[in-house]
Amino acid sequence: MRLQAASPLEMLRLTRFPPQWRRPPAAGVPAKNVGFRKVASGVSSLGSASPRSLNIFDRDLKRKQKNWAARQPERIKFDYLKEEVGSRIADRVYDIARDFPLALDVGCGRGYIAQHLNKETVGKFFQTDIAENALKNALEMEIPTVSVLADEEFLPFRENTFDLVVSSLSLHWVNDLPRALEQIHYVLKPDGVFIGAVFGGDTLYELRCSLQLAETEREGGFSPHVSPFTAVNDLGHLLGRAGFNTLTVDTDEIQVNYPGMFELMEDLQGMGESNCAWHRKALLHRDTMLAAAAVYREMYGNEDGSVPATYQIYYMIGWKYHDSQARPAKRGSATVSFGELGKINDVMSQGKKSQ
Repeated sequence: MRLQAASPLEMLRLTRFPPQWRRPPAAGVPAKNVGFRKVASGVSSLGSASPRSLNIFDRDLKRKQKNWAARQPERIKFDYLKEEVGSRIADRVYDIARDFPLALDVGCGRGYIAQHLNKETVGKFFQTDIAENALKNALEMEIPTVSVLADEEFLPFRENTFDLVVSSLSLHWVNDLPRALEQIHYVLKPDGVFIGAVFGGDTLYELRCSLQLAETEREGGFSPHVSPFTAVNDLGHLLGRAGFNTLTVDTDEIQVNYPGMFELMEDLQGMGESNCAWHRKALLHRDTMLAAAAVYREMYGNEDGSVPATYQIYYMIGWKYHDSQARPAKRGSATVSFGELGKINDVMSQGKKSQ
């Protein structure tokens, strides 16, 4: 998918929404039928990692970045990517021929999924995020909504609570993705479904390569300036390990054109998607940044002077087991061998002759 804006100064924006879209969040709905649980002893506090995980990201810094982005007066103009992916997740929800009385959005941001759903499909929507400002400045939606300040790795809900769990462009920042998926599986009801989206490994490869080349040439080495992402072949394994079955994983790419590298980096900051890895390099020299921008334009630039940025998105769907779900037949129960499939035309022609 390739998206372009009309004017060079606004090439980085995909969509503009009228001012009336910026309204206060929906009033909180009493959570009478939802059980909250206390986090077990030994579970880390907000912003820290569980003992078994690799502590790659500074979760407290990520919370501050998201809070800062949600406080900006022009925050809507940075929502274009999350709006697009949120609508695609909503489409996948509509593809399932059932309604969901109780749903949960993990890492909801400002409610990029809920605004595309209707109350005929979802009865009540719980939204969780680590950034309180994102919850306070949620987008308008017609579904009754409850906002809960919570970490993706430590969901404060009881087992078998939700019929549907969704997550859009949030789980790539957790330190313990297996634990986060286990938490999602835990709070789902049997026969409940999880639909999520995360950034893929080729996301921002143009920016990554340009920074590496410029920093190597100017400073004799480079450090990672784009956060690591999950590989697509790992997602199915992680979902299965968390207990999900009937898995679906697919990939898509969204390419956005920007006036230059600095406009891209400004938008990433406005999205709350700046790097928060512990081992990131705090500053880059001015001449290195200018060199990276020149490399970016030279290697990847478009004929009109803009530069593309690729966002690879992995979509995943997993179901929690229930006896009513279809299951594969027992091993050895087949009555026809795959080796005999080549003879199917002969068998069919003999059957027609006998008739």
